[in-house]
Amino acid sequence: MDRRIEDYGIVGDLRTVGLIGRDGSLDWLCLPDLDSPACFAALLGDERHGFWRVAPASGGPCTRRRYRGESLVLETEWETPEGHVRVTDLMPPRGDAADVVRIVGGLRGRVTVESLLVPRFDYGSVAPWISGADTVLAGHDPSIDIVAGPDALHLAAPVRADVADGAVLSRFEVAAGDRVPLVLTHHASHLPAPAPVDAAESLVHTLDYWADWIGQTRYDGQWQEPVRRSLITLKALTFAPTGAISAAATTSLPEQPGGPRNWDYRYCWLRDATFTLIALLGTGHTAAARSWRDWLLRAVAGDPADLQIMYGLDGRRRIPETTLEWLPGFAGSRPVRTGNGAAGQLQLDVWGETLGGLHVARAAGLTEDVDSWRLQKLLLDFLEGHWEDLDNGLWEVRGPRRPFVHSRVMAWAGVDSMVRAVENYGLDGPADEWKVLREIIRDDVLGNGYDAERNTFTQYYGSTGLDASLLLIPRVGFLPWDDPRVVGTVDAVQRELGRDGLLLRYLTHADDHVDGLPGGEGTFLVASFWLVDALYGIGRRAEARALFERLVGLRNDLGLLSEEYDVESGRQLGNFPQAFSHLGLVNSARILSGIAAPGAQAVGHTPPADVR
Repeated sequence: MDRRIEDYGIVGDLRTVGLIGRDGSLDWLCLPDLDSPACFAALLGDERHGFWRVAPASGGPCTRRRYRGESLVLETEWETPEGHVRVTDLMPPRGDAADVVRIVGGLRGRVTVESLLVPRFDYGSVAPWISGADTVLAGHDPSIDIVAGPDALHLAAPVRADVADGAVLSRFEVAAGDRVPLVLTHHASHLPAPAPVDAAESLVHTLDYWADWIGQTRYDGQWQEPVRRSLITLKALTFAPTGAISAAATTSLPEQPGGPRNWDYRYCWLRDATFTLIALLGTGHTAAARSWRDWLLRAVAGDPADLQIMYGLDGRRRIPETTLEWLPGFAGSRPVRTGNGAAGQLQLDVWGETLGGLHVARAAGLTEDVDSWRLQKLLLDFLEGHWEDLDNGLWEVRGPRRPFVHSRVMAWAGVDSMVRAVENYGLDGPADEWKVLREIIRDDVLGNGYDAERNTFTQYYGSTGLDASLLLIPRVGFLPWDDPRVVGTVDAVQRELGRDGLLLRYLTHADDHVDGLPGGEGTFLVASFWLVDALYGIGRRAEARALFERLVGLRNDLGLLSEEYDVESGRQLGNFPQAFSHLGLVNSARILSGIAAPGAQAVGHTPPADVR
């Protein structure tokens, strides 16, 4: 089967996420946590690298699939000449161990179903020891134990199992009304296997959990289903122990099919902070927003000079990048990477994003302590001394450092948020000095980052190029939406970076190569949502709505978006599902519904009079 990124759905337990294809194959799962090594890595290789397929023995893609209600319980159905069968997949919210529950149900006729489990630890490189098949055949407790190094899996299923060539194969028939549960549990190999969960009870518990969580949503705007499904997806990417939200569930899904732009996104970017808080607080998920804010404060604590653009889900700083040479990559896209070398880049905009995000939390009423404000002042002290430094920019360009306009604008936004904290919330600080700094940065950007001849801001000082982040200039309050320089920039970005109505991030530079190969990628979905907001902000509201509707239509049949979209092939690209894309959807829907202002959200400016 020709695999596409959008062919996958997800299940998860708020600590990790698994990807299941239309053929019923669980092709990606990292255990015990999302950034742990994968025990099923066929997504980035083939069946040699680990998978678990539960489907009719005749094989093939499903007839239909859906999530049960507003949950992360995935139902996949096949209609075959012999009958109709459904596989219900879920991961119960984590208790003592990580469990994957797969319930095979007969709906009509009599169908032969095959469960083929091929576990391969450490991203497909380690074949484990498998035992227990003899006891199954002898009529004892139906269970299989799988061990390699620190990891162990325990399979409980009331069906015969045969073990050969490092695989566990079961074939059984289901008739209408039959239910056959298969439960795979992960545990540390030096500890005994925990008792498997009851499949029926875990299904009820999981459905109740998601119904309760999404029931807390406070959103009365349009596009209810896309917004609520995006919120569920964002929650699925949350690492419950710390409150961090991963950028995506995968590593190395390509931005350029067959190319080297394959990055590990199973980490937490500070840049997402403001957008995440706006989305969560704006839809009533205050507890999730507070957890995210608290993670942010813990992660950035320490020397402000050591601020990173991304951290591990537990807040760790060291996430060294390496390649997995034994994996051929999705659709032959190599190398496959773990870790992310961009963590060591200097991206000055994250100081502004962090300060802006904490201001959003403050404006929403999330309490903060003295240490939090002291940390913010230290971050600003660093920014004051370094805002003129050259950096790598928000797109993590692996070329020379430059004076990126977005970085300078976000430095301005960080200072602005601190001034507002003093003026609006009575916090202590030299607001008059910060106002002077704010104006110095503003004058610098207007004098060096704006091309008067073309009536547009540019990607960096002295450049003729553009990038989509320029659309955020009015959003943070740097200029009003009706400023001719803003309107000119929106027009220029749409004209020069547009591809069939969607936006590229930027036009790759000659020196922006990866592994010696030139850049290339699809249109960037969150940038296209930024264009929605920008069109709305400059008064082209019908055009904004039309673009938003198109973007919603790019979701797969389960409502999921990856990082990018290839307009030529009509396929999703990049890591999946992508938090940034779903954050863009939620925040644009709020703007188009008149719930939020299109501009200056990050620093708490007052919305226009026509926006409630």
